[in-house]
Amino acid sequence: MDHMNAVDALSALAQPTRLAAFRALVEAGPEGLAVGELRERLDVPPATLSAHLNVLRAADLVSDAREGRVIRVRADFSRMNALLAYLTENCCAGAACAPELATDCRSC
Repeated sequence: MDHMNAVDALSALAQPTRLAAFRALVEAGPEGLAVGELRERLDVPPATLSAHLNVLRAADLVSDAREGRVIRVRADFSRMNALLAYLTENCCAGAACAPELATDCRSC
């Protein structure tokens, strides 16, 4: 992932409803959620959710597919993992973190 792709992804997630939507989709796993179910979980109007999903789609963080009359939205786990790798690639100045620090680079 390059710098601008990271900025795009982080910008998309830098809003409470979009972050909540993305986290719900990550929690749902590879099967994702129907748009209606996601809307109910977030308790937002349909047009609002649509606008937020468009931002997440533009950042390539989510994708959707029509399944009959339902649109199912899924988190893009490869994109999420690429973002996490980009953010942590220089953790501990490039040295291997001690096992107890591996999940908490802030203490490096």
